[in-house]
Amino acid sequence: MSDFIRRIRSEDEGQDIAEYAVMLAVILVIVVGTIRLIGSNSNTAFSSVASAVAQ
Repeated sequence: MSDFIRRIRSEDEGQDIAEYAVMLAVILVIVVGTIRLIGSNSNTAFSSVASAVAQ
């Protein structure tokens, strides 16, 4: 049992996977926020252009 605990403590692979998961989550939050911001601004811009063309 003590060999198993020592082996778990010495392995770093689990920490690497957790770090990548955190980085992926942060990147996804930034991308989703940017898409939402750009989406609402582009909708306003396209509506303005459509109104100008219709007149």
